[in-house]
Amino acid sequence: MKRYIQGEERSQVTLLAECLDDYIAEDNTVRVVDVFVDELNLADLGFDGIAPAITGRPSYHPSVLLKLYIYGYLNRIQSSRRLERECQRNVELMWLTGRLAPDFKTIADFRKDNGKGIRNACKRFVGLCRELKLFTQSVVAIDGSKIKADNNRERNYTQGKIERRERELEENIQRYLDALETADRTQPVELQAKTDRLHDKITKLRQKMKDLQEIKAQLQTQPDGQISLTDPDARAMTTHSMKGTAMVGYKVQTVVDAQHHLIVAYEVTNSGSDRSQLSRMALAAREAIGTPELQAFADRGYYSSLEIKACDDAGITTYVPKPMTSTAKAHGRYAKDDFIYIANVDEYQCPQGNRVTYRFTTTEDGLQMRAYLCSACPTCLIKAQCTTSKYRRIRRWEHEEVADAVQRRLEQKPDAMMLRKRTIEHVFGTLKHWMGWTHFLTRGMENVSTEMSLNVLAYNLGSLRFQCNK
Repeated sequence: MKRYIQGEERSQVTLLAECLDDYIAEDNTVRVVDVFVDELNLADLGFDGIAPAITGRPSYHPSVLLKLYIYGYLNRIQSSRRLERECQRNVELMWLTGRLAPDFKTIADFRKDNGKGIRNACKRFVGLCRELKLFTQSVVAIDGSKIKADNNRERNYTQGKIERRERELEENIQRYLDALETADRTQPVELQAKTDRLHDKITKLRQKMKDLQEIKAQLQTQPDGQISLTDPDARAMTTHSMKGTAMVGYKVQTVVDAQHHLIVAYEVTNSGSDRSQLSRMALAAREAIGTPELQAFADRGYYSSLEIKACDDAGITTYVPKPMTSTAKAHGRYAKDDFIYIANVDEYQCPQGNRVTYRFTTTEDGLQMRAYLCSACPTCLIKAQCTTSKYRRIRRWEHEEVADAVQRRLEQKPDAMMLRKRTIEHVFGTLKHWMGWTHFLTRGMENVSTEMSLNVLAYNLGSLRFQCNK
């Protein structure tokens, strides 16, 4: 072992023992966690156990367990049992908790019973960033991502799943009945074991059929036609990576600041669509940032005329591309974009220079739509390139100018979607990586929201420290 760096002898006794503080560097993140939690008013945030009971065994102060959880999520240790083990061997946790080592049940119960306080602590950190003037640009990106719940796909039922499962059970029962009939006819009397096994399998299948009938009755009470047995709030959602199947989980809506890439607002939902989330998340972000003006960038999945109008009414500037839903271009015909709207006379001009005039107003999906028709269509030389009907009809929303303004902003800012992508895409990648690319550990919307708060708080702490070190 000569010429190598030598370690200390394990049995060597030191005269002056080193204190725990000597093992923690001055720029260690654990010191940030310690200071942040100590400055919180836990009673105002809604934590339980601030005033200890006079009788009974003394409890752990909530600040100790909150520090423990924040440290755990910062270092990808979300399990209460793993946190229990780390308290007994991790020097940083010994320093942070004062050598306390709560058992896993105490740690898990703290997260379950203090959801409101943990969520408020996450909001308080965003408020601290606001006080430090980290959101001066008032530019955010909005996106959502699906994360698996603690509920297997086999434990999620819809009407179609139940009907398919019933057919499979009926086929299996019939197959075993046929096998039983064959065994009764050909099997010697002394070999009764096979017959008993077949009877047992048929009994189990019939019990499963009975269970399905009970689930079907419960399904009738669900407004969305779904029921999850393990996590009642989880819902099946289609994903691009799992074609033909659905992931049972939650969709996390997140708003990220474009300047420092901090999460300023988030919400856990069990809706697989982003269509109705734009205004709610933008308003939540504006409140968190504390600014009267806000620029919000989102992908085309958030495009909704009503949502864009709600943001415009609130003074929020949105950058959302419009989905390509028209099939006219694909079939070689003129699309609505090829027609020019003349605002002062409320008419359109077609590619041939003819006027398309207003005729009537209809209501479609809750929107007031104005219909415009061109009387020159029957004699138009290029009618086949425009419409397959007798007349070309154009529909215009009564507040179409709001959507047109969004399109003009996108044309003036060609890198808008690239800004959105580089602001928020990596955030979900980081969060899922920290979670181990697995599912939520808790069940129920409220508990999952609490777990997500710890993930967001840990991400923001780590991201802010990284920004400070740059």
